[in-house]
Amino acid sequence: MGLKAGIVGLPNVGKSTLFNAITNLHVEAANYPFATINPNTGVVNVPDERLTCLTNIFKPLRKIPASVEFIDIAGLVKGASHGEGLGNQFLAQIRECDAVVEVVRCFVDPDIFHIEDSIDPIRDIEIINLELVMADLNTVLKRIEKNEAKARIAKDKEAIYEMAILNPLKTTLEQGFPARKAKLSEEQIAYSKNNYHLLTSKPIIYVANVGEEDLLDLNSSEMYQQVVNYAIKDNSKVIPVSARVESDLSSLNEKEKQEYLKELNVDESGLEKVIKATYCLLDLSTFFTVGSDECRAWTFKNGMSAPECAGIVHTDFQKGFICAEVYPYEAIKELGSENAVREAGKIRTEGKNYYPKDGDIMFFRFNVNKRV
Repeated sequence: MGLKAGIVGLPNVGKSTLFNAITNLHVEAANYPFATINPNTGVVNVPDERLTCLTNIFKPLRKIPASVEFIDIAGLVKGASHGEGLGNQFLAQIRECDAVVEVVRCFVDPDIFHIEDSIDPIRDIEIINLELVMADLNTVLKRIEKNEAKARIAKDKEAIYEMAILNPLKTTLEQGFPARKAKLSEEQIAYSKNNYHLLTSKPIIYVANVGEEDLLDLNSSEMYQQVVNYAIKDNSKVIPVSARVESDLSSLNEKEKQEYLKELNVDESGLEKVIKATYCLLDLSTFFTVGSDECRAWTFKNGMSAPECAGIVHTDFQKGFICAEVYPYEAIKELGSENAVREAGKIRTEGKNYYPKDGDIMFFRFNVNKRV
């Protein structure tokens, strides 16, 4: 399963600079509104030292990491939900995303224009969040218009079921709250996510774009701390990132990158923090398949069964699932080879009721004629 994240924010907050840094695509990042006209898409490999270790052990022909797809749309402005600016035209591009990454400007630079003529991260967050809420309200109202008569007059069961979801969503959104705050059952939440793709039903990560000097002492960065306090109240994550630093890092080799990070007194890049935070928010983990042909990382949602994880590799694996041979990454890291892991009795055979854990190394046995 591929992970997709949509990047939103006001114009000139560093969205495209950050996108450039994490994808190395070098799209336009100019000092004026709406430099990003068309949505930009880039796929980034997920850093994982476990995959590197497995590759060193198995020496495969191919090493395939998990990936995250980032979609960067034009900056949103106040009134976007009513057609102002260009960003609203591209909100549809991120409705299929798993999470929203909202970039917030937390640095002062008189040479970089701000569309609101001043730097105020909380005001900026509230502008963007309100526009997302209003865009979702438009979606919900259209669905209500489609289903209301069917439910009330024709007594259509599906329409009645939808109205029981749409009305609480409408009330929540009209109050200015995100769709994820609506009082719905787990079943109704799943239906809403699968059918409406509301932007504010998705988990959100705030990326505070700070200056390099603030990155060295975040406790003293007043604007960053404002975003942290806001995110706590919103039950969301905030990641401090300097788009300028990330841009510099993107041009360095691995050794130079580590030296630069050490100078900044940080142990990982902003990109790595964003990816980890996204995995955590979406309750995702990684399992591995290994061998002489390839070592590969696969993303799965915690709570998936072994057959469901097999289906991520290939649908036939799930249809004909027999069992999975499983051992933890820690075992092969400690013992150095799969033969040693097997001799130590640490390889288990698990059936369809097994629920994989982060770091599991799995080999699936299946029969194409078998159906489960």
